[in-house]
Amino acid sequence: MKLQDTAAVVSGGASGLGNAVVRRIVADGGRVAILDLNEDLGRAEAEGLGDAAIFVRTDVSREAEVDAAVATAAEAFGGVQLAVNCAGILGAGRVLGREGPMPRDVFAKVLEVNLIGSFLLARAAAARMVDNTPNEDGERGLIVNTASVAAFEGQIGQAAYSASKGGVVGMTLPLAREFARFGIRVMTVAPGIFLTPMMASLPEEIQQSLGAQVPFPSRLGQPEEFADLVAYIAGNTMLNAETIRLDGGIRMQPK
Repeated sequence: MKLQDTAAVVSGGASGLGNAVVRRIVADGGRVAILDLNEDLGRAEAEGLGDAAIFVRTDVSREAEVDAAVATAAEAFGGVQLAVNCAGILGAGRVLGREGPMPRDVFAKVLEVNLIGSFLLARAAAARMVDNTPNEDGERGLIVNTASVAAFEGQIGQAAYSASKGGVVGMTLPLAREFARFGIRVMTVAPGIFLTPMMASLPEEIQQSLGAQVPFPSRLGQPEEFADLVAYIAGNTMLNAETIRLDGGIRMQPK
């Protein structure tokens, strides 16, 4: 799949990793629907990209909103060939904290956004992709999910986050197996420590300390490097049903 002339939906596309993907798709000649809760930022990004982008306010944990967003994108672009799940929340906190055990709703909210939200977009996008005309490889679409190295080495305070990202990794293979007969690939990227807006808000010394934990290169990852990998996955049809770590070799410590 070439990004040129590809119609895409990107959740969490108003900032961070998702926005880097949005900009890469447009730069390569594609069109994209930015799905995000941040209306001001999302609309500004879409306007700045011109006719190649639209913004659809979307809470990815709500089934009806996800279905409507994908329908809007398909109507605007004449279909959807690529879906990238980048929406997510941290939900950091100890299970046994100073104020007592973690409430169920705190844990559930992280799963609703990170895991169920990824499932809902993958499901809605795949339902549209099955009607696409296949390319020379028989491919009708591609879904790229975002997990995290926390799916494999969750730290103290990341029980909910790690569970949600582990779920994203776990559903990659069965979704790819199910969608294979339609010519739809499913891949997941598990990034390490990246310079997202949240990370950029931390003091410089903390950023440098975190970057120094990465074996090589000893720095924070750039969102554009994440977007580069998504673009490469799109262009290599043999990449399917796999999770790729993008982390500079880091293995997270307990805390």
